Amino acid sequence: MIPSPRRTALLLVGCLVLGSGVALLLAADLGSDGYSTFVNGLSMATGIDFWVVNLAVGVVLVALAALRRVRPGVGTVVQVLLVGVTVSVVLGLLGTPDGLGVRLALLAAAFPVLAAGIAMYLGSRTGAGPAEAAALAWDPPVPFRWSYNLVQGAGALGGWLLGATVGFGTLAVVLLLGPAVALAGRLLSLDLRQGDPV
Repeated sequence: MIPSPRRTALLLVGCLVLGSGVALLLAADLGSDGYSTFVNGLSMATGIDFWVVNLAVGVVLVALAALRRVRPGVGTVVQVLLVGVTVSVVLGLLGTPDGLGVRLALLAAAFPVLAAGIAMYLGSRTGAGPAEAAALAWDPPVPFRWSYNLVQGAGALGGWLLGATVGFGTLAVVLLLGPAVALAGRLLSLDLRQGDPV
């Protein structure tokens, strides 16, 4: 089913905003999100390229979420492709600054941008990306603001055990991003659950 123009715009703008937030997080170089940490650790442990592991883990998480009635959609594919391209472009413009103060400022700026981007693309209700689908699969009984933290935390722990580096930014994502996305959804009056709006 083709989403309405409003939902399509929400999806596209949300993915662009999300990709910019991810780029800010990566440019800060103080630790990545838990999902990426896990993919990186698995890539290091197996010797398989990051993008291949990322694709495989993403497919597994989306499939498992589908078993709990969080169905993939056009937004699932658009999120993966458009966010990846946006991260590459914005990161190329930002680079990684040397000063710790600037890096901390980038980390602080990343959170509202990430939260707004995730809330907007989920609010389009066109399908969730892997990490968000895994979290939504457990809401209910666990509210998204906490299930998302659990997914990110499990990813960070698994990645760290596999040899990936974690940092202050990773810890901040694990503890704060779930509630920040839920808050952004409320402020923007968006329903983050997936499926056609009722």
